Amino acid sequence: MQKALPASSLDLSAWQVKDPVALGQNMLAAMETGAKIWLEMLEKQRGSAMQGMPSAMAGSTDIPEHARALATLWQSMLADPAKLSESQGELVAGYVQVWQAALQKVAGNDAHPVVEPENGDGRFRDPEWSTNAYFDFWKQSYLLTVRWAEKLLDETTGLDERGRHQAEFALKQLTAAFSPSNFPATNPEVIRETIASNAANIVEGMRQLLADVQRSEDQLRITQTDTTAFEVGKNIAITPGKVVFQNDLLQLIQYTPSTDKVRAVPLLIVPPWINKFYILDLSPQKSFIKYMVDQGFTVFIVSWVNPDERLKHKTFEDYMKEGILAAADAVKRETGEKKCNVVGYCVGGTLLYATLAWLAARREDVFNTATFLTAQADFTKAGDLKLFIDDEQLKSLEARMEKTGYLEGGAMAGVFNMLRPKDLIWPYIVNNYMLGKKPFPFDLLYWNQDSTRMPATNHAYYLREFYHENRLAKGEMVLGGERLDLKKVKLPVYHLAAKEDHIAPVLSVYTGALMLGGPVEFVMSGSGHIAGVVNPPDPKRVKYQFWTNADRVDNIEEWMEGAKETPGSWWPHYSAWLAKNSKGQIDAREPGRKLGAIEDAPGSYVRAKGK
Repeated sequence: MQKALPASSLDLSAWQVKDPVALGQNMLAAMETGAKIWLEMLEKQRGSAMQGMPSAMAGSTDIPEHARALATLWQSMLADPAKLSESQGELVAGYVQVWQAALQKVAGNDAHPVVEPENGDGRFRDPEWSTNAYFDFWKQSYLLTVRWAEKLLDETTGLDERGRHQAEFALKQLTAAFSPSNFPATNPEVIRETIASNAANIVEGMRQLLADVQRSEDQLRITQTDTTAFEVGKNIAITPGKVVFQNDLLQLIQYTPSTDKVRAVPLLIVPPWINKFYILDLSPQKSFIKYMVDQGFTVFIVSWVNPDERLKHKTFEDYMKEGILAAADAVKRETGEKKCNVVGYCVGGTLLYATLAWLAARREDVFNTATFLTAQADFTKAGDLKLFIDDEQLKSLEARMEKTGYLEGGAMAGVFNMLRPKDLIWPYIVNNYMLGKKPFPFDLLYWNQDSTRMPATNHAYYLREFYHENRLAKGEMVLGGERLDLKKVKLPVYHLAAKEDHIAPVLSVYTGALMLGGPVEFVMSGSGHIAGVVNPPDPKRVKYQFWTNADRVDNIEEWMEGAKETPGSWWPHYSAWLAKNSKGQIDAREPGRKLGAIEDAPGSYVRAKGK
């Protein structure tokens, strides 16, 4: 237990302004910049998405469904006034306990907290959230209210599954927004910085907000990292290699070997087209690509084009035939091997699912093994992203994309940030706009902001046919003239899920893996959609772990009960599995020996910026 500060530490003299004149001048300067921000927003938006919380995946300007879900929740509570009264009484009693604890701290006594933040909640790291009675009161009152609201929702009946999901999402947005850490008057770090700098932090914060508004389109894009600290091909995406093939949709990169001998069967990686491939090739220490090259594999990766209106008519079938299958054919011609191992990450994995089923229907044998990284085939339990997809929202999205030929990359980035507002939105608002600090250079966040566009026809098909209609899992999808049946996919599969994945939840990933007809090595890593995959071996620091279980059981809970936990990265486990399922070794292959080299890795497609 942390001991409370003595009462004297709460004296207002401890917060005394050193230079009132400078403070006043800076506040006037901040107000002037604030007026510019307001005018800029009015000019850009004229009442559109930046004034609300955008449903960026669908292009709408608010989230009425989620608001209706909260209204339904409230009506359900009103229908049982006795239970509501009892619940409100519990909340008031909790507030009384928090107030009594605050009075004890003011008196200089120890006070056991009524409620504490969850482990890993970075919003309340500053010591004064616990030692200062004022800030501790706000913190505990907030946490108590949040947990009361969450419990109330859990115990409320009368909501269907989608309505409950919508209410949970809306509650998550509201509770993240109303944290006392997000308000200058209740954030100790902001107050200290404002007094120490005579509000220079507020001036700088307003300048940074103005710059973000000016560079944004129809929704505010908060700068999450110092983008000047990174350059593709210079200090990220620097594993050496050559572009050996390209078409309208992709460049194919073959990496330079780092071993004298390599496995005969090459490895083709298919990343998602909603992001750029170099998430798998950040710094050399974090590069999955470099790791696999160093393990003696001939590695190829698809670098998807950042499409514009000229590619608006490219279909999901085009992404299969001109994308993954064209890349596989180029790998075959370059290496002379009849088959290659293939990896599909996220949406690239969903494309791989469909491609394997299409090949199975045609009895074509192209791949030796398949690997899925946090990829879904069954979208029944696909998480919060499903809230942005229904007939109304899809029609709105399709109309929006019809005007431009694509969906702006920033729209998808905004949705992904909304899935984790407590981590990906509000900390940057506090750091950038209230503390006036420049965001810290972080390669993963640079990649996160380096967004790509989605061609209209392909993106609409993906959202409607997979997310909304779930046709692949139902066995109803027809692609390239073939009905797709995942049970016909018999080749060996390595399937990775991430325990805390909010984009491809473990339950969803596991359900899809069970649909395959061949042997599946299912593995679950710690962390989420990105860190669960980009988790390199590090003997100095074991950050995460992974779980394995050879039994093919009916549900993820049963699988977890029998799973073995292994500390560290899953990469060595995967490399060993892939080596076991590949042929023997041959002399290392230099990139472009047969197809020729078009340009050096990482190529030109990856450098094109999205909006």
